[in-house]
Amino acid sequence: MKQLKTIFKATFIYKWRAIATILFNLLFVVFNLVSLVLFVPFLQVIFPSDEKIEPLSRPLLDENGMGAYIEYVKDYYNYFMTNMAVDDPKYALMFVCVSVVIAFFFKSLFRYLAIYHQSQLRMAVVRDYRNQLFKKSMRLPMSFFTDEKKGDLMSRMNGDVNEIEIAVVSVLELVFRDPISVIITVSVLIYWSPALTLFSFILLPLSALIIMQIGKSLKRTATKGQKQLGVVFSFLDEYLGGIRIVKAFNATEDAIKKFKGINLHHQRLLTRALRKRDLSSPLNEFLGAVVMILIVWYGGSMILDGEANQGFTGKEFIGFIIVFSQLLVPVQNIAKNAANLSKAKASQERIEEILQMDEKIFEAQNPVKINSITKGLTFKNVSFSYGEEAVLHNINFDLIKGKTVALVGESGSGKSTIADLLPRFYDVGGGEILLDGVNIKNVSLHDLREQIGIVSQESILFNDTVFNNIAFGMKNVTRDSVIEAAKVANAHDFIVGLEQGYDTFIGERGNKLSGGQKQRVSIARAVLKNPPIMILDEATSALDTESEKLVQDALENLMKNRTSLVIAHRLSTIKNADEILVLKKGEIVERGTHDELYAKKHHYYKLSTLQGL
Repeated sequence: MKQLKTIFKATFIYKWRAIATILFNLLFVVFNLVSLVLFVPFLQVIFPSDEKIEPLSRPLLDENGMGAYIEYVKDYYNYFMTNMAVDDPKYALMFVCVSVVIAFFFKSLFRYLAIYHQSQLRMAVVRDYRNQLFKKSMRLPMSFFTDEKKGDLMSRMNGDVNEIEIAVVSVLELVFRDPISVIITVSVLIYWSPALTLFSFILLPLSALIIMQIGKSLKRTATKGQKQLGVVFSFLDEYLGGIRIVKAFNATEDAIKKFKGINLHHQRLLTRALRKRDLSSPLNEFLGAVVMILIVWYGGSMILDGEANQGFTGKEFIGFIIVFSQLLVPVQNIAKNAANLSKAKASQERIEEILQMDEKIFEAQNPVKINSITKGLTFKNVSFSYGEEAVLHNINFDLIKGKTVALVGESGSGKSTIADLLPRFYDVGGGEILLDGVNIKNVSLHDLREQIGIVSQESILFNDTVFNNIAFGMKNVTRDSVIEAAKVANAHDFIVGLEQGYDTFIGERGNKLSGGQKQRVSIARAVLKNPPIMILDEATSALDTESEKLVQDALENLMKNRTSLVIAHRLSTIKNADEILVLKKGEIVERGTHDELYAKKHHYYKLSTLQGL
């Protein structure tokens, strides 16, 4: 119920749109009923009586109540139509036809106006949910993206949000349209004949039960089909992404055979679902026809036997049949919308799971302003764990302003974790990191990250122009400053050789560029930001020798007069570091300059000799 209240609340943020949708839906219901009831006077015109009738005298409200007024209006209308049919049948027919056309016009108009406001409302709610999810995802800690699949988050922003879109419509129709339509329609039917209405209500649950069972079966099959579709997409993503290996190991035919089996299973499930869905329409029509025939038989028998209520004529009986035929529509809509809301509950839970997730990295209430670095950084007894797995133990070192500290060690020793703690992608589990003597938790995230530039092993670029990738996250950037940064990063020459130079779109994740080119664009971005602290996370490890030389030269330009934390895979790149820290299983086991560590002939010496230094 909580989830439905949330959807309801999200819908009524736009209260005037919601009210307009409700109002026009109600007017649609009224004119829909009026357009059907008007078929009764149509029959009066086609089958007129031969004598005129006189209207009842107008009742007094205080003496006879509202019911007498309804009888009076009905009797006066009968008097008006009957006498018109006797005096001028063609004029009466024209009057009825025009009345029906006007009723249908207003019915269609109000339905369109309801849909007009409803479409704006549902898209606005969907937009808000996507905005909230994206905003939250941007603020979630890196640990979330380590533990969760990005595809799952995208699924929630697409599939689950689409269910909310359907629920927005369903909640308005389920609460404000269809029940009122049922109440008004049933009231008219009871007014015409309570006995016939009661008989029809005995039949409705039987047909509804059959339809419900088909609906449940359809839902089960559709769910299996959706899951199998996920398997199909997962297979496609995996094998298309690994097409090089598939071809290299002559596994093409095996891949095709596997996909055929998976795709065949999905086709069979989808076929079953479509058959069940397509069965519901003719079966519903047949059951509706059976119910209608039974009502015609029962009501017709009552009239022929003279057992109908006084005043319930054959013309009104036909009107009863016409109105009753439309009662099934809101009843079916109620069942459909209830099912939609049931599905939306699960989607709302999945969305709320993200929106209510602990951000973990919180801003200080009264953050200390940091505009520049005067002393440097200090890691003081820093420990960290991923869940229960300890990664760092009592890390202590100083990164003095203008100096370079390099981190080396085997994979999994904690080098990248240290680099991630500095910009607070994660928070320390124990100890503290000090920036000019201030705990970085007491510095605003914006100010802290403004002091830091990062060049990682994997170049993260976006499907945009070269210019916008270099200027990413920065405001009021001039073309001259971007070109100057590119020159420092040894990127200008290849950029001007591109089809449109700095205005060239580089494709998804920069896939139109080579590895070395992408890395130099990343370095140019860091140069343009001009931060006092640089983090270089194995920035050359994935490059060929020629690209490495160009990138290394660019990195040396970048590191001049900056405080740098370098994670090195190739030890030749950090020979000139002011201090080298050797990590093993989350602990610093050696520290010193290249010459000092090499002379000790211990951990660093072993790593150096393995690389032929």
